[in-house]
Amino acid sequence: MNAIVPCRAAFGLAATLFAASLAAVAKAEDASPWQRDAHSAVRLLAGSRSGNVLLGGIAIQLQNGWKTYWRMPGDSGVPPRFDFSKSDNVEAVTVLWPAPIKFGDGAGGFSLGYKKQVVLPLRIIAKNNDKPVTLRLHLSYAVCDKLCIPVEASSELTFASVASTEDGNLAAALDAVPKPANVGDPLPVTIRDVRRDGDKNVLVDVSAPENKDVSLFVEGPTPDWALPIPKLLENSPPGVKRFAFELDGLPPGAKPDGAALKLTLTGGDRAYEFNVNLN
Repeated sequence: MNAIVPCRAAFGLAATLFAASLAAVAKAEDASPWQRDAHSAVRLLAGSRSGNVLLGGIAIQLQNGWKTYWRMPGDSGVPPRFDFSKSDNVEAVTVLWPAPIKFGDGAGGFSLGYKKQVVLPLRIIAKNNDKPVTLRLHLSYAVCDKLCIPVEASSELTFASVASTEDGNLAAALDAVPKPANVGDPLPVTIRDVRRDGDKNVLVDVSAPENKDVSLFVEGPTPDWALPIPKLLENSPPGVKRFAFELDGLPPGAKPDGAALKLTLTGGDRAYEFNVNLN
């Protein structure tokens, strides 16, 4: 028996299916297909386009137990490397970094990076506002469980001028990027003081609630500075969490006096970035 569908109902059903198909196409155009390997997957995300500054993202998924690395990997590991040189109508791309976590590297030290999943926001500047922007990424990164495995991935995505279904994900990723701050700012967790302790040691005093776990990471003026991860001292003064690190891992000929350091402080769901000159 053939079912007879009233014309109005048939038109309504067709319209619903057509709208759903358009939504599926729009969602597909806001993210590139996943590029998968044995332990991870990568894709590009596109935010809404407005003017010549665009927001995008690199989404990375990791299998349970596997990690990948921050821009400064810690005691061991390999930071990601990004190549956007084959993109169309792109003047510049800036990679933004959500605050990392610290985990054991299996050799007695600690590495810095991400577990499960992360979105690295991208600030993209177009050469011409009136032309399409196509972002092409070649990504070299490492994933690590007990051993580290190098991975290569390539992805491509064209940015539309309509509202993106990925705007919420990109806003959440941006919110996880440490906010710029100055020493002494009245924040929920903040750096109170940075000073030398002799020739080789640096002390950093942090103000934070007693029951809040905080972490501190330090970077030198250039990527070839391999400063150690600061350690929380047990004998900190009352109301202070005092961290210490040694001035080790400097490149040949580099002097610590006056060096521009970047300190990333995390506590709970807050993260801040402090730029200081070492006196």
